[in-house]
Amino acid sequence: MKKKKVKKRRRINYKRLTILILGIYLFITLFVYFLELPIKNINIHNNQVLSDQTIIELAGISNYPSTFRFLSPIIKNKLEKSVYILEAKVYKKYLTEVHIEVVENKPLFFYKSRNKTILMDGQEVDDKFMVPTLINYVPNIKYNELIDKMKNIENDVLIRISEIKYDPNEVDDSRFFLSMNDGNYVYINIERFENINNYIDIIKKFDNKKGILYLDYGNSFTIIEDK
Repeated sequence: MKKKKVKKRRRINYKRLTILILGIYLFITLFVYFLELPIKNINIHNNQVLSDQTIIELAGISNYPSTFRFLSPIIKNKLEKSVYILEAKVYKKYLTEVHIEVVENKPLFFYKSRNKTILMDGQEVDDKFMVPTLINYVPNIKYNELIDKMKNIENDVLIRISEIKYDPNEVDDSRFFLSMNDGNYVYINIERFENINNYIDIIKKFDNKKGILYLDYGNSFTIIEDK
């Protein structure tokens, strides 16, 4: 007769099982820890129009959420949905330190004819800013040219312009008349509009006297006599 084979029952290696369970538990614990690791520092760069807090709120990270739930592309997409942001670059350092660089769609002027603020890309918004007021109607072609030129005006000059008036004459249909906050006036045209960036340096030469600066042709200055 054949002998029956008796199967040996494997003993459970409780030591190995315990190590395996502890390993799985440790892995899950670390995974959850890193998944919920919060953003700790937020740094905003290149913003002048929007405050740091506004940008943080637009990014959806004002409550310093999980750094892994808010990856850089997610934050970038949220920011670029804003009409005031043309482009955003988002990167992280040390996992929890967020850096945001923005290219703002800055306000250029308030267009009185439409009761709207005009931005760099030509979009119109209802919000009001400390920008010049375009006080009269400008034909479409000249209007678009004006936007194209004004987006290159330096901020420290832009804030000195109070009003802009479209003021063509017989020889120049692209002439504008600027009223400055310091009491001076400027004639300028589309072709030479970038010369307004030299305004501060030019005015310094006239010992703070008030007058009319002709930047449409040359840079002559006519002093307005005190009455």
